[in-house]
Amino acid sequence: MANLFDSSIKIEIYNTLIKWGCSDAVASILDGIIILLYITLFIALINISLRWGVMGTIHWLVKKTHVWWDDLLFDRKVMRHLCGIVTPIVINLTLPLLISSLDISREWFIDILYKGIDIYVIIACLIFINTLFKTLFAIIEHRPTWKGKPIKGLLETLQVVLVIIGSILIIAVIIDKSPTGLLAGLGASAAVISFIFKDSLMGLVAGVQLSANNMLKVGDWIEMPSRGIDGVVVAVSLTTIKIRSWNNTLQTIPPYLLISEPFDNWQAMRDSGGRRIKRNINIDMSSVRFADEAFLESLRTNEATAEIMKSIATSLEEGGVVTNLDIYMRYINRYLDTHPRLNHTMTCMVRQLQPTEWGLPVELYCFSANVNWVPYEHLQAEIFSHIVALAPLFSIEIYQAPAGSSFRK
Repeated sequence: MANLFDSSIKIEIYNTLIKWGCSDAVASILDGIIILLYITLFIALINISLRWGVMGTIHWLVKKTHVWWDDLLFDRKVMRHLCGIVTPIVINLTLPLLISSLDISREWFIDILYKGIDIYVIIACLIFINTLFKTLFAIIEHRPTWKGKPIKGLLETLQVVLVIIGSILIIAVIIDKSPTGLLAGLGASAAVISFIFKDSLMGLVAGVQLSANNMLKVGDWIEMPSRGIDGVVVAVSLTTIKIRSWNNTLQTIPPYLLISEPFDNWQAMRDSGGRRIKRNINIDMSSVRFADEAFLESLRTNEATAEIMKSIATSLEEGGVVTNLDIYMRYINRYLDTHPRLNHTMTCMVRQLQPTEWGLPVELYCFSANVNWVPYEHLQAEIFSHIVALAPLFSIEIYQAPAGSSFRK
């Protein structure tokens, strides 16, 4: 192309301008302008062919495939930035022709032109690589094994590294120095750099550990009492983890705190399908007595307790001695075993704990089938209201500290 312009076309243009009565200087300038227009037209044709021809063909082929990831990888934005690299390269190749046609003799101006084109190429490459990084991470996030994991911090780290490399290359072009020399100089100031990017580096290490050990992902409910954190993770980045607390306020903490300090991740409870109910009632020990025949008969004739009396009939016939508290605990156990909103694949039991000055604790240990907060609280209230209301039927008294009204009575 350069030979074509330097020989036939350039001479013909120059002779035509002379014939039109232009002076040598004016003819030379007009000659350069016309060649500049030729170069601009050539670059425009290349851009049009890339954007409409190559990009259109690739987009058509991608739509024909049955996989989803190539729709993101060969997205128009990615391909447009890839084609954007071609333009400065073509300008760089045609620049000697433009300089010779315009008869530019100032070296400092030529040097600025070449440096400007080199910087243009570097910036275009950085933009394309950054877009490619975003696309690749979007593809990774679509995979079930990576969904919700804190990989955004890794992307931000790569973007920071990309900016640093691009800045070094641009500075090297401006000052006419080798990039390796600049990197060697930066090595001497590594301590300063590590101090500046301390949070980013610590966030990167913490993000890798959180992802590798599957400790945290977006959507998890975490609790960190030492920092007053209790809510759902909504975003994980290189330097911050954003948590929406239960009063809808947003809390932010650095990722490395989750590595250096203990925290509770309640997501495993949600995934298990059962939320633990562990609560006790205090029995007044003075109300515990042996079950005599009159007491047992009253329970056999009561509709609420008739079924439980059938289940302990065998132990009574064998001479087993039971108390009203034994029967009460068996009733609670049967009530829990048949409750439709409890998870019966998990542990379910009623047990006695160490007696205290507040009475004899009877603990209920079971799991709600619905792990959501509101239904879970409703179920707890329903169970304990039921067993407290039935306690007098078994001649059991629930212990509580006396109030002022108790003394008045």
